[in-house]
Order: sequence, then structure tokens, then C-alpha cells
Amino acid sequence: MQKQDIKIRSVEGRDFDCYVVTPDVAGKVPAIVLASAIHGVDADLRAIADAIAAAGYIAAAPDLFWRKVPGPLARGDDRLTPRGQPRLPVIKSGENDMTDTLNALKKMPQFNGKAIAMGFCYGGPYAIIAPGRLGYAGGVSCHGTQLGDYAHEFEGTTQPISIIWGDQDHAAPPAVQAQYRAIPAQHKNVDVNIFPGVQHGYMMKGGGAAFHQQTYDFSMGRALAILGGLR
Repeated sequence: MQKQDIKIRSVEGRDFDCYVVTPDVAGKVPAIVLASAIHGVDADLRAIADAIAAAGYIAAAPDLFWRKVPGPLARGDDRLTPRGQPRLPVIKSGENDMTDTLNALKKMPQFNGKAIAMGFCYGGPYAIIAPGRLGYAGGVSCHGTQLGDYAHEFEGTTQPISIIWGDQDHAAPPAVQAQYRAIPAQHKNVDVNIFPGVQHGYMMKGGGAAFHQQTYDFSMGRALAILGGLR
């Protein structure tokens, strides 16, 4: 595999960082763009990218928080605010980054032109937005937050989208889980998987007790299965 940190030019005129891993395979392959949790492109996210590239796909992890200063807090409007807040406007601004990352991948000779979005926590909504509106070929949301605000985004989608939570996830209250359990009956391209006893952050091996190997394996399997269908 080849691992590199690159700069991507935003449509807003500035550069942002992106971790890219390309596999040691012949021919053109699909890609996955990882939309990070609030922790950004950390060791856990890089390890996920590496694992997907080891399976034969291009993996990219853009910095979705480049508009904010480093660290958990960012200064804006003369006050300190968490860098993921206000949540919906910050997610909205990141749509440009997901599009810019996809456009950067299209310049790579190994890319076959098809990519999926895989989002974690804060990045979970991009698994729905990216297939619906940003030109992606599928999405996987792992312990996604704020998804109650994006249930309407499934309308008109045909790409495979997988939503995965634990039933002990504080970011997916029972009302949201119930809302999402009903979605596959209306949208056959969507599968919803809610695992008993699993907490928020189950994908992050550095996250302590929340990490759950079986649900991690299932989520990676879903991503690889969708990627496999795009070869």
C-alpha cells in the first residue's frame, strides 16, 4: 500500500488535508471516503483506511474541520465553540469537502470513478447525503449522530445505504431508532442494523470500552460488500 497525506483545493479557495491510501492491486478500483468523527483524522480513522486499502480499495480521509482551529474547541464569532457546532451548519459546510475529495480522487489513474462514503459519529449523515446529492455510489453510517434530521434524504436514492448503531448509543435515542427501523420497508436500497448492548463509538479501537469487535467486523464487511459491487 502507498500511504500519503495530500492537500486538496477546496472550492472555497483554500487547501485542506486528506489522508489517502492506495492498494497494491492492478487495474482500476472503487474508493471509499471516510467522514470522521469529531476527533478528526486520528489513528483510529487512519487504521480503518489502511484496512480498506489492504482489502484492495482506495481509501481517503479528508479533514472536515479545517475551517476551525485545531483541538476540541475553535474560536468563532469571538467566542469559544466546540468545533463540530453548530452541528447542522458545520455538516452542511462539509458537503463541499466530500465533493472536493471525490473530485480529487477522479484525478487518480487507479480510481474507477465510483466511491462510497463511510461516516462515523459526526460524519454519519454523509453516508446519506453523499449518495443522495453528492455523486457517491453508496454509504455506510457507523454510530452516526443527528440522523433524525436526515431521514428525508432517502427520497429518490437508489444507491445502497447501510445504517449501523448499537441499541445503547446515546446519539441514537429510541425514537430515532424506531424511525429508522421503518425506513427499509419504504426504501429497499437501505438496510438498518441495530445491535444489542453496543455503545456509541464501537468502531474506534482507541475508544476504550465502547469498541465492539463483532460490530466493527460487521460494519467493515458492509463497506467492503458495497465496494465489491462497484468493481
